[in-house]
Amino acid sequence: MFIYKSATTQEDLGNGVKRRVMAHGGRMMAVEVTFEKDAVGPLHHHPHEQLTYVLSGRFAFTIDGLTREVGAGDTLYKAPNVVHGCVCLEAGTLLDTFTPQREDFLGAR
Repeated sequence: MFIYKSATTQEDLGNGVKRRVMAHGGRMMAVEVTFEKDAVGPLHHHPHEQLTYVLSGRFAFTIDGLTREVGAGDTLYKAPNVVHGCVCLEAGTLLDTFTPQREDFLGAR
């Protein structure tokens, strides 16, 4: 399956954060998330496993109460139901992979 970025739409989540569902197929999903400097990904949790690959920028990520600064090329793992969130220190983009896919991100598609 080929997914072209030009065929996807970007959703403005407000407060300097935008999300683009890139590809999904039931058991897995890839999502691009862009952050303006100082934008916040609030602390939250969900039942999905999640990998985050930092494409660009710098972020302070908190995972299960531990905060670390990360940048381009770094990867983070979030186990199901673990509380996590971030603050964007330098405008950037993340690539999130979820399993299973986030039905809540698909809405009425």
